[in-house]
Amino acid sequence: MADGAVTARVLVAADKFKGSLTAVQVAERVTAGLRRVAPEVRVDALPVADGGDGTVAAAVAAGFERREARVTGPLGDPVTAAYALRDTTAVVEMAEASGLQHLPEGVFAPLTATTYGSGELLLAALEAGARTVVFGVGGSATTDGGAGMLTALGARFLEADGKPVGPGGGGLAALAEADLSGLDPRLKGIDLVLASDVDNPLTGPKGAPEVYGRQKGASEDDIAVLDAALAHYASVLGPEQAELPGAGAAGGIGYGALVALGARFRPGIEVMLDVLGFAPALERATLVITGEGSLDEQTLHGKAPAGVAAAARAAGIEVVAVCGRLALAPEALGRAGIRRAYALTALEPDPVVCMAEAGPLLERVAESIGRDFLR
Repeated sequence: MADGAVTARVLVAADKFKGSLTAVQVAERVTAGLRRVAPEVRVDALPVADGGDGTVAAAVAAGFERREARVTGPLGDPVTAAYALRDTTAVVEMAEASGLQHLPEGVFAPLTATTYGSGELLLAALEAGARTVVFGVGGSATTDGGAGMLTALGARFLEADGKPVGPGGGGLAALAEADLSGLDPRLKGIDLVLASDVDNPLTGPKGAPEVYGRQKGASEDDIAVLDAALAHYASVLGPEQAELPGAGAAGGIGYGALVALGARFRPGIEVMLDVLGFAPALERATLVITGEGSLDEQTLHGKAPAGVAAAARAAGIEVVAVCGRLALAPEALGRAGIRRAYALTALEPDPVVCMAEAGPLLERVAESIGRDFLR
């Protein structure tokens, strides 16, 4: 691209490298590396997320205002959670309130962890004037079907003796009555978009407990208890919605949003690209650089790089990817619309060192991209 180096305009639209670099840091490091070999290149940075952890940070980087609220964490202790607001649109990330990051190392509560704080975070967005709420769900410590969230929003879940059910998914086994009449009336006036890269149903072999319970500390017995409890919960609230795509997202919080809050499900990356203003940024680009920590089979199923590449390919713009680890063959990358992928492990095969030195390594990778595509 010798004659195009002067006019080249690169759009860096990458997700975080989990455990080493935020999406904002990825964009900064890629920009630094590109400019080392092509000083004249114009770079637009648009950190992206797919609805999971990092979604609020991506919105803030795109110009949303960061807001904070004190809410109930997954173990019942108070935590500080952030959301993003621009005009009457809020981006709420359930992991900020109910995510695994709020658990002490090695401590899990698969049967009792609650999404109550996620409901409180939604209330904070309503109080701030939000009328459209993008509800990013992922990275949860919970498997309570969203019952905690709905309780914070005014619902009541009662045992046969009239006492509230216990916190978490385990308590739902004793559910006798669900009273949604007390839900905050303001919820009827908002557009709640359930943004997730997960389209699992609530229960069963592909349901929330079976597929995601183990990463939240659930034993095989716990998984059986949770699956039965959520099935019972759904029999009380509405079994049809339990099979909808996204019902099993984030320990079933998707189900709670769909059955009781009138939410509509959309793939997280599609929603976030709209919210972040990806289309106008793409119009200015001659090359797109996307990526995430690990490019693997999961990437192809609704993760941020796949969404970015699909949109760029539709616009006829070439895409390359950066990653810590590459586990996709060139043919699979090509089908996803990615011309080439550059992995940090190609420079440093030791994964521990690679994660510790991810920033400098990513700059070196970006230099290679600059040499390959901007000269």
